[in-house]
Amino acid sequence: MDDQATQKLLSLLGIARRAGKLSLGADAVKEAVRGKTAKLILYSSDVSEGTAGSVANVAGETPAVRLFVPMERIGAALGVKRVGVLAALDAGFAQKMLQLAHETMTGRNVP
Repeated sequence: MDDQATQKLLSLLGIARRAGKLSLGADAVKEAVRGKTAKLILYSSDVSEGTAGSVANVAGETPAVRLFVPMERIGAALGVKRVGVLAALDAGFAQKMLQLAHETMTGRNVP
């Protein structure tokens, strides 16, 4: 896991949250998917299969990625207790989050 990319991703999640472009939690993410505002779904590394499955059932063609970051660390970055599933509500944020998520997995920059 590339810790620098992880830090950048967590910082970007915080910025997106402050901008109102992030939904937190399974119910909010499902609502965003149904409302067609979700651009990317992010799962923590330790989200339960039940939660992930319930979101996946409504996700349709919304892109999704599992992060190599536990929900406690994501929650700390966002100022909440913990969060296992999130949705980016802005295409620009979603694109950058996807790039950084890939970097955390591979340790390489993605153009």
